Amino acid sequence: MTEVTLKIDGMSCQHCVMSVKKAIDGVEGVNSSDVSVGTARVEYDESKTNKEAIAHSVQQAGYKVVA
Repeated sequence: MTEVTLKIDGMSCQHCVMSVKKAIDGVEGVNSSDVSVGTARVEYDESKTNKEAIAHSVQQAGYKVVA
């Protein structure tokens, strides 16, 4: 398993947190995620997904990954 922490712009409330968590958890290969306003810590299986795919899912939910 690999772990990454993403910094995310555009989040301001618990609804944002839930939207981002749902997007990340929907990516195949994600084992767990811990999302709070502005950040997401994600544990994933490198053989099934990567940081770019996870970041893309966050962007599809309407937020911007900055790191």
